[in-house]
Amino acid sequence: MNSIVRFLLFLLKIEILRLLKDIPHERFKIQLLNYNAKYIVKIELGQFEQLFKIGELDVNSLEEIEKMISPELLSNCLKRFIEMRNDWEHEFKKNTNQL
Repeated sequence: MNSIVRFLLFLLKIEILRLLKDIPHERFKIQLLNYNAKYIVKIELGQFEQLFKIGELDVNSLEEIEKMISPELLSNCLKRFIEMRNDWEHEFKKNTNQL
């Protein structure tokens, strides 16, 4: 996107969510996005997703962000996905009288 268009969008306060990169992974859908002067790491598993927002000025490159997507981070994400699913299933069953 050229600088004139970017400047006009800034003046109009229109923000565009841009997909920068899909990162292949055997279990998760991982995307790097850009929105509102932030990089967003989006990690999806099934119907759930987790987002990590990083200020554009806090990193030097996309490669630096990719290095942060470590096996340890993804392992912790998996644990949270399991917790999210359990929480949702509990609330769904409670609210549909299936408990």
